Amino acid sequence: MSHVKAIIGLGNPGANYAETRHNAGAWLVEALARDSHTPLRMEKKFLGEYAKIHYAGRDLHLLNPTTFMNRSGAAVAALCQFFKLAPDELLVAHDELDIDPGTARYKTGGGHGGHNGLRDTISALGNSNAFHRLRIGIGHPGDAKQVTNYVLGRPGKAERQAIDAALDECLRTLPDALGGDWAKAMNRLHSFSA
Repeated sequence: MSHVKAIIGLGNPGANYAETRHNAGAWLVEALARDSHTPLRMEKKFLGEYAKIHYAGRDLHLLNPTTFMNRSGAAVAALCQFFKLAPDELLVAHDELDIDPGTARYKTGGGHGGHNGLRDTISALGNSNAFHRLRIGIGHPGDAKQVTNYVLGRPGKAERQAIDAALDECLRTLPDALGGDWAKAMNRLHSFSA
């Protein structure tokens, strides 16, 4: 089983979207870069903000695509081609409507569940869904018609605090996940709720 060599945070670029729920995946990568004292910098060849860090005893590529969400796959594919990364060496962090704020889940494989960033990533990887995911709960507005406005809206204060607490717990479980001990990482993360 190969180890994760890159973490990609899905989101939309620009100040207008930076604090919106759809950028929860990007928030995780930003937190990881901050904790590692390594700023993410615009890297045109990867179509996104990139940093290489040394984390939990291994080198790790961080990428937040600056394409729009529905074109995320182009950035993921560019990173994979440049560093010769296989899909199962990726951990893609993204917002998840089906999980409440304050919780997060690891998952490997599966469909895109209507998430445009995942849909485009799967397509760009040659229809491979073999990558790992970190699903960051943002909750559901309760009506499918409201989803677009909801994911592009900003969470309220208590909701953002719950998401941030879940992101902190993600960071605490990452060393186990990156080391290949997915069971241990999952057991800890999946029992957490802010």
